[in-house]
Amino acid sequence: MTRVLMVYPEFPDTFWSFRHALRFISKQASNPPLGLLTVAAMLPQEWEKRLVDMNTQPLTRHDIEWADYVFVSAMVAQRDSTLQVVARCKELGATIVAGGPIFLAEEERPEQVDHFVLNEAEITLPEFLRDLEAGVARRVYSTEEFADIETTPVPMWELIDQRHYSTMCIQYSRGCPFNCDFCNITAMLGHVPRCKTAEQILRELDGLYAAGWRGGVFFVDDNFIGNKRKLKAEILPALIAWRQDKVGMSFQTEASVNLADDPELMDMMVRAGFNAVFVGIETPDEASLSECSKVQNKGRDLVAAVKTMQHAGLEVQGGFIVGFDSDTPSIFQRQIDFIQNSGIVTAMVGLLQAPYGTRLYDRLKGEGRLLNKFSGNNTDDTMNFVPKMDPEVLHEGYRRILEGIYAPRAYYARVRTFLREYGKSHTVRSRITRYELMAFLRSIYVLGIRGRERWEYWRLFLWTLFRRPRLFPNAITYAIYGFHFRRIFESYI
Repeated sequence: MTRVLMVYPEFPDTFWSFRHALRFISKQASNPPLGLLTVAAMLPQEWEKRLVDMNTQPLTRHDIEWADYVFVSAMVAQRDSTLQVVARCKELGATIVAGGPIFLAEEERPEQVDHFVLNEAEITLPEFLRDLEAGVARRVYSTEEFADIETTPVPMWELIDQRHYSTMCIQYSRGCPFNCDFCNITAMLGHVPRCKTAEQILRELDGLYAAGWRGGVFFVDDNFIGNKRKLKAEILPALIAWRQDKVGMSFQTEASVNLADDPELMDMMVRAGFNAVFVGIETPDEASLSECSKVQNKGRDLVAAVKTMQHAGLEVQGGFIVGFDSDTPSIFQRQIDFIQNSGIVTAMVGLLQAPYGTRLYDRLKGEGRLLNKFSGNNTDDTMNFVPKMDPEVLHEGYRRILEGIYAPRAYYARVRTFLREYGKSHTVRSRITRYELMAFLRSIYVLGIRGRERWEYWRLFLWTLFRRPRLFPNAITYAIYGFHFRRIFESYI
């Protein structure tokens, strides 16, 4: 019997890792490796499969020696851990099969890897498996075609221990209709959103629910609202009906800011169980939005758009960037003011990077401005190109933003701003778990007694109890998030 070990390398500690917040709920990682779980379901049924997510457990010598093949998949941010995994597996004589965004650039393909199965596995994996069976497997399998994801199987959830994760994840669509020049999503997955059927989505959710999952579910779509018509006609009505007899399982996703233009769509999302959406705000500067072709954000009151979504019952988590050619030193305070006024609690601010395959990468390469490799971590202080702004001014301004939004007084003030605006829905019926109770008690000790933010913690604690008592769990959650953000910021400086 063929034995396959799926390995997901470790992520560095970043704003996105939530590592310091996860400790409050005794979890090891935010999300399981959805790509590997899906690939596992595409492999021959008779093959024996195991998965090691190095964010939740160590990779042992026994794991590697057990396997006939080691499948490794990773994002660019996991580069260091990935190279260590590849070297270790090769030392032990493993046959390595690699895929994922990190390996799309030829210079990112380690010599020790035996086979690269790139792009969308629905297309390239079957070809590799046929050649492998015939004994003629090539080193690289790639395609410029886009897969029909209506053929994508349900991920093999049984390969993971759900207790290690704070959130499960599924995918409804791939691709984005927009063309932001710093984003490699369209380069990898195209401009035309390809969608699963409602039946597929419900099968995946039913599988999670039957396995006992009642926590959050992240729809990892590049732009969930890329095909609004299908969402309104098929997907959201199915989710609304599915939710009627369910407890727990709230949803969150990623979407473009034009979601704020569609009250009906926002209402349907909230009734379906969505309570948070990540939006790429990027910058309040119109010149920088034009520079990066962020047309969906141009010519609109972005603060008003954020508040519209918040009023509808959707927490807006925001992505922000500094380092555009059009940026001037005034951008740093403008970013701080925007984030504080909008009440975006989870504000991920990063230095501009130029990922391989993007129009930005090609332009900077043509201008001779590319430097080292793209890190995949936009909180990394080493940009992979020469910025127009003085690098010292840019990095000092970036540090100023982080301090301006994550210092306790500013952060807790922003939480209160959001809680005043949030029109929380009661669509999702839930019960308090022991993890949540322990997180609350730990927050009192870590933040309310030992933390330097203790005054702000108790101020928020009492303010929420008296002003917005139904949002008290949210307030405690955001206090814990703030602890994580400050830890990352302090390590950065």
